[in-house]
Amino acid sequence: MTLPRPLTGTLTALYTPFLADGTLDLDAWRALCERLASAGSGLVPCGTTGETPALTDGEYQTLVRVAVEVAAGRVPVIAGTGSSSTERTIATTRAAAEVGADAALVVTPPYNKPPQRSLLAHFRAVADQGGLPIVLYNVPSRTGCNMLPETTLELARDPRFVAVKEAAGSVAQIEQLIYGAPDGFTVLSGDDALTFPLVALGGHGVISVAANVAPEPMVALVAALLAGDLGRARTLQRALTPLFGALFATTNPIPLKHAAALLGHARATMRLPLTADAVDDALSKRIAAALAHAREASAA
Repeated sequence: MTLPRPLTGTLTALYTPFLADGTLDLDAWRALCERLASAGSGLVPCGTTGETPALTDGEYQTLVRVAVEVAAGRVPVIAGTGSSSTERTIATTRAAAEVGADAALVVTPPYNKPPQRSLLAHFRAVADQGGLPIVLYNVPSRTGCNMLPETTLELARDPRFVAVKEAAGSVAQIEQLIYGAPDGFTVLSGDDALTFPLVALGGHGVISVAANVAPEPMVALVAALLAGDLGRARTLQRALTPLFGALFATTNPIPLKHAAALLGHARATMRLPLTADAVDDALSKRIAAALAHAREASAA
């Protein structure tokens, strides 16, 4: 269970395109994966942004398999496999391994709110039985459970745990992870807006939502930060900040899918319990303006 390359730079938490009847839009999916791989972004299918709880098992395997095919070894493919059940998480991780994913993104179990000791047991069971390197995923705003830095760092001492996607929204927590992480363990931002401080503090990149619709400037932002070019990074950050805000003005991926529709990349179709009408005229205009601002960064 070794990765072909370090998980640094920009990776993208992919949205799942649907046709008007709610079935998978595989043409739009292939095009999305190709745009991102060509821009130099890793692919993260079937995470939070991908509406994964609304997918069937067959749809899940199709999406991951196609992402692997399109990536063709150019960029890593990290499949979201986490759920509220340890047994199901193990089964999904095995399914991702079968279709060629490089690693599994495993979120803290939603709804259950396990204590820290239980989190250790959960993640170790997935590492023992899942067959893939593990990227830990901490997003308490979604799960109701904050994995404390001490817990993450205890797991990080085991080489089967290769990275963390940290989305607790705390710079202090980010610092503790970066300063305590062993060599070879990657700390990634799970929040586009906190990518700048995380990488500036010594982190390694981002699993991005905004890169779905602005891949080139997001890849350039993280590359500039990793190269220590803070002037270039500040310019890109200013150009992207309106997009970061607009894409999270209501529940992700609702604004993101609206942005993709404005670009002509995919329909703004979602599966219940999410609905596209959560984007009103004011938010639509805000998203359009933010996309235009981000495109200016790409051209600069």
